[in-house]
Amino acid sequence: MSSTVRSLSLVTLLFLLLCSSFASESDHKYQQDDPVTLWVNKVGPYNNPQETYNYYSLPFCRPSGSAAHKWGGLGEVLGGNELIDSQIQIKFGKNVEKAVICPLDLDEAKVKQFKDAIENNYWLEFFMDDLPLWGFVGTMHLDKNGEKHALFTHKKIVIHYNKDQIIHVNLTQEIPKPLAVGKKLDMTYSVKWSSTNVTFARRFDVYLDYPFFEHQIHWFSIFNSFMMVIFLTGLVSMILMRTLRNDYAKYAREDDDLETLERDVSEESGWKLVHGDVFRPPRNLVLLSAVVGTGAQLALLVLLVILLAIVGMLYVGRGAIVTTFIVCYALTSFISGYVSGGMYSRHGGKTWIKSMILTASLFPFMCFGIGFILNTIAIFYGSLAAIPFGTMVVVFVIWAFISFPLALLGTVVGRNWSGAPNNPCRVKTIPRPIPEKKWYLTPSVVSMMGGLLPFGSIFIEMYFVFTSFWNYKVYYVYGFMLLVFLILIIVTVCVTIVGTYFLLNAENYHWQWTSFFSAASTAVYVYLYSVYYYYVKTKMFGFFQTSFYFGYTLMFCLGLGILCGAVGYLGSNLFVRRIYRNIKCD
Repeated sequence: MSSTVRSLSLVTLLFLLLCSSFASESDHKYQQDDPVTLWVNKVGPYNNPQETYNYYSLPFCRPSGSAAHKWGGLGEVLGGNELIDSQIQIKFGKNVEKAVICPLDLDEAKVKQFKDAIENNYWLEFFMDDLPLWGFVGTMHLDKNGEKHALFTHKKIVIHYNKDQIIHVNLTQEIPKPLAVGKKLDMTYSVKWSSTNVTFARRFDVYLDYPFFEHQIHWFSIFNSFMMVIFLTGLVSMILMRTLRNDYAKYAREDDDLETLERDVSEESGWKLVHGDVFRPPRNLVLLSAVVGTGAQLALLVLLVILLAIVGMLYVGRGAIVTTFIVCYALTSFISGYVSGGMYSRHGGKTWIKSMILTASLFPFMCFGIGFILNTIAIFYGSLAAIPFGTMVVVFVIWAFISFPLALLGTVVGRNWSGAPNNPCRVKTIPRPIPEKKWYLTPSVVSMMGGLLPFGSIFIEMYFVFTSFWNYKVYYVYGFMLLVFLILIIVTVCVTIVGTYFLLNAENYHWQWTSFFSAASTAVYVYLYSVYYYYVKTKMFGFFQTSFYFGYTLMFCLGLGILCGAVGYLGSNLFVRRIYRNIKCD
């Protein structure tokens, strides 16, 4: 009973954690002259989105005393947000013509810091009523003596409101003044309130780039991928309906004499000759079961998160997508255990505990390994991208007390409910020798070629996803993503089935790993595309940002590869069982 209570308590905690990403500290309603908090968040080079630092890492005016901190949900912390009360006096509906924040005395160290920030095009981010404000620290000011570094000293804040709610905020950095040692600069601000008819429900629309995401090329890519789906499903249908139907008819003839049947069989070549080996357990069964189970979980997880993003508009909340992903991953761990445990048991696996542990820890520990390296780099640089120790403990607790037990339960259920062997053909004792075939029918070539078409079906969408993540755009077209994801699944299954059929026709019965790698190679092409995107489409620089770019991309591609590989294997498994079900195996 106590374990059940603990499980329910943890689920409740996760629910509250998830809900915190949707709710703010208030109801977003104000009365006249109510204080409105301006939260400072972070600064960093504009071309390096992940290289962010605490706002007060630059020698700006610090609030007197201990300033309040605002901690959001799990995803917000993982996203490197640290909101601090600026203590700038702003009241609802009350204009401020010009007020001094503080006098800033410039010494040599402060001037050097500001100059470095201006040379690297540092931007800053504030929040007001959960709405972001952006601006630049300074500019290169051209005067008669040449180009000089100038610091923006005035913050002009324009706030649009509808009745008692804030709808939009805008920050304009003004009055650039040259930096010089010993100089004293007055840091000032002004506030202007303006009424608007925009409703509260539509207040986030101003941050969405409709022309970019709903461009005609986006619709064309969906149509192009849809045509690819029609072509591939037609190709697979032709294989099933024509080639296999003729083979079935030949094998099902009962009126032929024995001599004719033996002559036909002796002349046969291809997939029918390997029926005694095609269901032989694959090499490294434990690992294959683990990646297939994990991939099945990731496929369901991605579908679930996309649907939640469509219904709940998760792009509005800071870190809401990340929080949802982590919580849903923990709650869907049962699927990975069920698929992995059933598959491992059906192939005669004995060390199911090893299989269960590998399934539950494979993907999280791969992400942890990459994250540990990136976190070490972030700590060395003193960046906000460094994950606090407490947050790491929370993530570990979610995995240890939710994800791991559910994976264990799924493994047990999978072994007992779907673990009985059900192969259509009996496996022969002595493996059949695999004949030499042309180079393009080898497993390695089939594996690498298998990812081309799935990558082609998501190529355009990858551009939009990469641009939104690395170039400050809010990705909101999750309807497009849902269509592209479904197209990716269908294309992956069809391509893998065709590759598996060609491999079996070449009398190579090692189709299990080949079908997995054939689909998983899609991630290889995505990673190669990310290299092109980094050098051609971005202006990132420095070891910090380069490490984070390729580290995060590697993490994404590992998940994508496992997902596609599992889908490809499961589709090929159904295909292989279907084609061998009606032939005479003995």
